[in-house]
Formats: sequence, C-alpha cells, structure tokens
Amino acid sequence: MLYAAPREGEPGPPRSGFVVGRRVGNAVVRNRVKRRLREAVRARSPALVPGVDLVWSARPPIAVADFAAIAAAVEELLRRARLLRDRRPGQVGPATERAAERGARRRPPAGPADAAAMTT
Repeated sequence: MLYAAPREGEPGPPRSGFVVGRRVGNAVVRNRVKRRLREAVRARSPALVPGVDLVWSARPPIAVADFAAIAAAVEELLRRARLLRDRRPGQVGPATERAAERGARRRPPAGPADAAAMTT
C-alpha cells in the first residue's frame, strides 16, 4: 500500500519511508522485505515527481514474492498514483524497449503473489 503526501513549500527529491508489520514475518523476513522494497523504490526514484513524501506499507503476501514481483508492484502503484514523471514523446528507455520487444503485451507479475495481493 502506498500513501503519498505533497510537501508544501519544500521542493526537493521524493522521500520514502517503509512500514513492515509483524504480520509479514519475523525480524529476518521483515528486514529482507524492507531491503527489497527500498531497492525497488530506489531504482524508480529518478523518475519520481519531486516534492512528495511516500510511505510504503507492506502486506503479508510480499514475504513470499520474488524481487521481480515486488518491483512490478512498486511500478504499478507509482503509475496508479501518478507519481512518475511523463516521458517526453519519442524518448526511449529500458521499459519502452522491453515493451516493444514483447509486442507491448502485458504479462502478470512473476511469483506466487501478484501486485493486487501485496497492496490490499
């Protein structure tokens, strides 16, 4: 789950906080989930709009998800919250190239948990 709040009068890079409750698992599992979430968000941080605070709340299904599923869920949540900067027309990046290679068809996230299960 993603909570977003704009910062008034304090523009700057987006800030993220992570909440992983005990229902997700023991301390080892919770720390692994936080590391994976942190890395997935860090990889998308250059594309985020500035001046926003984000709070990421992990749900129990994330404990068994692989990194690709977590990264896909992060991407989907940022897209749905409209927190990703728009690309300039004609700009090509890794995501655009991958979509073109696979014929722009969507595949479900890999792993036993999907994005909806991890975020509800």
